Amino acid sequence: MTAAPGSPAMLVLTPSYRPDHALCVELNRSVLRLAPPSVRHALVVPPADLDLFRPLAGPRTTVQDARAVVPRPLRKVPGLNLWLDPRAPFPPVRGWVAQQVVKLAAVAAADADLVLLADSDLVFVRPFGPRTFAPDGAVPLYRREGAVSAHLPRHVRWHEVARRLLGLPPGAEAARPDYVCWPCLWEPAVVRRMLARVEAVTGLPWAAAVGRELHVSEMVLYGVYLDEVEGRERPVPHTDDMRCPAYSDEAPLDHDGLAAFLARVRLRDVAVMVSAKSGTALDLRRRLIADRVPG
Repeated sequence: MTAAPGSPAMLVLTPSYRPDHALCVELNRSVLRLAPPSVRHALVVPPADLDLFRPLAGPRTTVQDARAVVPRPLRKVPGLNLWLDPRAPFPPVRGWVAQQVVKLAAVAAADADLVLLADSDLVFVRPFGPRTFAPDGAVPLYRREGAVSAHLPRHVRWHEVARRLLGLPPGAEAARPDYVCWPCLWEPAVVRRMLARVEAVTGLPWAAAVGRELHVSEMVLYGVYLDEVEGRERPVPHTDDMRCPAYSDEAPLDHDGLAAFLARVRLRDVAVMVSAKSGTALDLRRRLIADRVPG
């Protein structure tokens, strides 16, 4: 990957699957249209969906079988959204956790300086590149201070699991930072060091250690590692703005609801995310984003 002189090389990474194909097509088009030519888009999909996604492959887009990304000996269970590690088949690795393993493995193997994780239900609406998210060369970690407390029990559990995987003492704070964002910027070199620590702490291959967890967040794992492990040795810059308004509720937006959401988009925003789980109509989403968010 060749970036502009003085600019870090960046890869956009999207694990996707058949139900999100139409959304992923929109995302891919936006990457190719709005990112500089040096930015590539990597799609990682289940083996059964390869033929559906292959037409997206091109000079700047790769489509890869998830089986080639997930570390051995994890194996996909045919016809089910599960993966198995023959050394420890129970509990099986559920699809949502396996997708996190895919992200971690793909970023760790990336030949870029920066990887921008973008799920299929995100779409870029304005030009962007490495300097959009790391304007002064320093790579910020998304951190929303004090946003996680008892009212978000899953987030609290993700923090607890991350600390255990990283060999850190349990957290006692009533409020903890939130690291979950859309899109999400990672440094592959940091991911490689983080996974090495997970292996050293657990005594297991990192994919087995992460995959056996029933509740885990790759973004919380990365954030806790960077803040509380590497942050002891060097300053970690932070941001609480990924320039992407997000709608994550699991209820569809109608015309007025989507218009009201898009009215929040600022001139500095470069993307929007309307969760696939919301069931918002694709044609409505496409039309209103084009109408209400001029590039």
